[in-house]
Amino acid sequence: RRGGILNADMPTKTLKTVVFIGSARNMVPAWGGDSRLGDCVVAHVKQILSARVSTIGEDTIKHDVTYFDPIEVFGEGGALAGEAMLGQPHFFFGQGKAPPAMDAMRDVIKAADCFLVVSPEYNHSIPPALSSMMGHFGGSNYALKPSAICSYSAGPWGGARGAMALRPFLSELGALPVSKLAHFPMPNEMFEKDGTPKDKEHRMLKQLPAMLGELEWMALAMQTQREKGPPPS
Repeated sequence: RRGGILNADMPTKTLKTVVFIGSARNMVPAWGGDSRLGDCVVAHVKQILSARVSTIGEDTIKHDVTYFDPIEVFGEGGALAGEAMLGQPHFFFGQGKAPPAMDAMRDVIKAADCFLVVSPEYNHSIPPALSSMMGHFGGSNYALKPSAICSYSAGPWGGARGAMALRPFLSELGALPVSKLAHFPMPNEMFEKDGTPKDKEHRMLKQLPAMLGELEWMALAMQTQREKGPPPS
């Protein structure tokens, strides 16, 4: 994009982007509200990623996105059905002996160029469904790729605390988190259920595009180096 106009001659690079949804909540609490507060945040992320076209150097960047929702992944017929307690992680199976659906999920993660986690906090830490879902697969599938964190919470700070807990978790998996964060406090006041912002000029909406810019830059840089070979031992 030059001068606000997309140059048709610029090469397009499509990043394989995996989005992990952190919450498995599916029940409206006794005091009311949404069964899963973050659904509107996920919907907003989907809007942004599907429409996003950015430019890095001479490259036009787009995203081919896969979403992993723990309600579906651990539910009946899901890739990790019945395995929320991490009793039989994928990397415990011998080569070719894991269930086909589990292998297929691993293949998507292994082929990814970058990761985005959309998550609340549970007790100021990582939601157990998220750590189980990602922890089923060995670090070699995440290694040498960047990640980004988009958090949310019913109050002002809870999701940010969860984001801080996610940083060392993602680093240990090998998916190094970028510096920028996106955090949406009280998202039901910021977004419609379909993810459309209620106030398109809200200053906090700038966080997600800025963070995605860093993620894209790192994804291209790390992709280039992975193609050259592994790091020295």
